[in-house]
Amino acid sequence: MTTLAEASPIKSKVGDYTDLPIVATDIVYQGAAVGTLSGYARPLVAGDRFHGFSQGTVDNATGSAGDKQVRVTVRGAIELTISGLVATDLRQPVYASDDATFSLSPVGGTFIGFVERFVSSGVGVVAYDTAWPDPWAGFTAEAVSAAKTLDAEDTAKLFVITADAGVITLPAVAGMMFAFVNGGADGTVLITISPNANDGIKGPDLSSADDKDLLNTKATAKRGDYVLLSYGDGTGWIVTRKRGTWAKQA
Repeated sequence: MTTLAEASPIKSKVGDYTDLPIVATDIVYQGAAVGTLSGYARPLVAGDRFHGFSQGTVDNATGSAGDKQVRVTVRGAIELTISGLVATDLRQPVYASDDATFSLSPVGGTFIGFVERFVSSGVGVVAYDTAWPDPWAGFTAEAVSAAKTLDAEDTAKLFVITADAGVITLPAVAGMMFAFVNGGADGTVLITISPNANDGIKGPDLSSADDKDLLNTKATAKRGDYVLLSYGDGTGWIVTRKRGTWAKQA
């Protein structure tokens, strides 16, 4: 066994930050959400992995990749402007579409963290930790603002629904799965999921009958209510997970 014969510099960080080399010919401003491109930090672009918030401005506008480093905090809480945020949105996931634009929708965004505190309309404190997984990781998210009929190319998608009373029509059951989440403020969006005439939707405390819609009732609907539907058998769909109040059509 070989032991140290002299001091060895400790190559580790202390605290909730890290230093990342930045991309060529770019500037990372203080307070920016930071992503990476080919291992180099940059102002976050939708789809990047989130690495934290910049603690200072680093100007590498005339430099090569890696010439400078930016210090980012990897966990903490930060006050942000969040599109559509209201007082009832505590614990909702927050997504970034660039380094300074934030919303509650996973469509075209990178997961940042969760609303910890409401400050005012459109402003909140977000708790973040770069180790936290996106609650909707693995889904292709698509916004739905009107009635929509699904087909085979929609399987494995997450539909973020903001259309009140817009009916979502399912294809005939055939080995597919879909996820639906209520993207409207509490009590504003009724979701109606309509199966094929020969299919039913089975789930916890839900009666099974063909051609009966599944409803996320408007009066009790909350932002973030969701249901996951998977192929069951030739008789219809199975609810594999759900949150919120979902009821069958009478």
